[in-house]
Amino acid sequence: MSSQDPVLPVASASQRAVVIIAAACVLALLYFGREVLVPIVLALFLSLLMAPWVRLYRRIGLGHTTSVLIAVVALVVVVSGLATMMGTQVVHVARSLPQYEVTIRTKVQSLREETLGRLDLLQGELGKVMDNTGQGTAPAQAGTAASPFVAPPYLTNAPAESKAAQSSTKVPSTPIGLVTRLLSTAWVPVETAGIVLVVLIFVLLEHESLRDRFIRLAGGTDLRATTAAINDAGERLSRFFISTFSVNFSVGVAIWLGLTVIGVPSAPLWGALTAALRFVPYIGVWMVAALVCLFAAAVSPGWSLLVMTVVLYLVVEIVVSQLIEPFLYGHTTGLSPLAVVVAAIFWSWLWGPVGLLMSTPLTLCLVVAGRHVKALDLLNILLGDAPALTMPQRVYQRALSGDAGEIISEARELLKRKSFAAYCDAVLLPALQLARVDLTAGAINAAQQTSVKRTIVTVVEALDSHESKWTRWRRRASVLDGTSIGRSLRQHREDAFGRWQGPLTVPAGSVVLCLGLGSVADDLATELLTRILRDLHIDARHLSIEDFTSFDDEPHPDATPDAVSMVYLVSTLPIVERGVFGDAVGTVRSSIPEACIVGVLFSEPLVTTEAELPVNADVNEVVRSLEQAAQQAIARFPSGSAAAA
Repeated sequence: MSSQDPVLPVASASQRAVVIIAAACVLALLYFGREVLVPIVLALFLSLLMAPWVRLYRRIGLGHTTSVLIAVVALVVVVSGLATMMGTQVVHVARSLPQYEVTIRTKVQSLREETLGRLDLLQGELGKVMDNTGQGTAPAQAGTAASPFVAPPYLTNAPAESKAAQSSTKVPSTPIGLVTRLLSTAWVPVETAGIVLVVLIFVLLEHESLRDRFIRLAGGTDLRATTAAINDAGERLSRFFISTFSVNFSVGVAIWLGLTVIGVPSAPLWGALTAALRFVPYIGVWMVAALVCLFAAAVSPGWSLLVMTVVLYLVVEIVVSQLIEPFLYGHTTGLSPLAVVVAAIFWSWLWGPVGLLMSTPLTLCLVVAGRHVKALDLLNILLGDAPALTMPQRVYQRALSGDAGEIISEARELLKRKSFAAYCDAVLLPALQLARVDLTAGAINAAQQTSVKRTIVTVVEALDSHESKWTRWRRRASVLDGTSIGRSLRQHREDAFGRWQGPLTVPAGSVVLCLGLGSVADDLATELLTRILRDLHIDARHLSIEDFTSFDDEPHPDATPDAVSMVYLVSTLPIVERGVFGDAVGTVRSSIPEACIVGVLFSEPLVTTEAELPVNADVNEVVRSLEQAAQQAIARFPSGSAAAA
């Protein structure tokens, strides 16, 4: 074994080196091959947007080729119309900018007077005060008087001095030169659009064949997993494209109409830009909003048009993001907000404006790949919106660090949808099982054990509706004694209601006993069950086996005969505690023959297979969770009032 130990770090280091080199190669390929990859990726994403239309045309009886050609022609017509409209608006805005020059200068001068002017005035007043107290600087010599400040031309209305270089007249361009310059400028986008169009047509024509080839290439013999991954990616991307396109188009129309009503020129241009850049989540719409606000400030001499523009964008974005989008698709892209922002920065650096628009769908593809390919799981952890830790792991981690407030906050959010018993079954008890495993392995020290104990007690008391804040604060000092968590929590009830946690003179059949088998985990689970039942207005008492057996040895003249109707025997290790469980059942049956005995037998920690339950003829019911145990009590006490003391 010793000879093999040095080999493992070398293999691990070599694997990490291979991963780093492969990632560097992929980044280099994406960067240097962007002129080829960008049109292909655009065509693939457009095919996802056009595929529903192709299927619609085929349903009405058109052939596959005809459906593809109709969909592509319609796309070309729509995009060409939008591009023509936006180009016309851009030219109009460019031509109208000179007439707004006076307004811009006036507002810049006004802003300067309100900011720098007041600062200069304050500085002058402070200078006079300093001079009067003799702390100012000596007056400047006559020969070295400071030259007066000259404002730059763009802050005043004075025309700038003409430069000699500008006095020379430019030679007018020839028609051939103008055509050459226009073609050289438009050739790159036209070429890219042509490539995208050709690739889009062939992708739509061979959609099924391409999917089969990809499954064969990526899946090999595991067709099920590959098909699931492709279906997941296609479903998420299609839902993202269709819903986002519809919402963004509606936002663009709303901004167009709103700007038209309030009087901002070139409203169709700003509406189209808003719809396009809103594909960049969180920041895209505000980039356009800032540009439109600057334009509105330059158009109107006053400030009312700017204020109305800001209000329009705020109202539209708040309504859409907080009401319409959650109702339509509930933000189910599967990406974390931070991943969306980082992806926008990364893809815009890699592929420019096209990468900025495609950042979210590209990142979504990476997350889906990480979800279905084990080697790429790192991408799902870093970029996905799924929690990196399960809820029990988060509770255990917060308990180790003593962060009870965050546990309570998450628990209250869960309790809005589920019961306290379900929270204990799904979160709290599994978290304590993790703590028990680490404690058995010696992985946590005494300080961490104390932190876990303090935090769990605080959480349980905070979630208990019968505990007041003053009572929890007054009992805080007893948390760190030598008893277990369950016994500490039970002691609080004994301090308030006596040793037997309530009066002994009660209606017959109204008391429910919860007995733990003695371990620390049993005591805590029993205490949780007791609190759950008391929240249901059932008179539940948490006792140990020793307390139960010693009750008959003491005189209780005021005790009601046959007060106990149900007895819960709680075991968190049913296989290990099989013998103790059987003895406890026999003791309870001999003392209270008419009682309904319910065995609460939890699953073993970290055991995937179902454990064999202890079988005992004296046990009336066997449940596997606190929620099932609560259901048993509710069935016996439907109203809960009969058991309320």
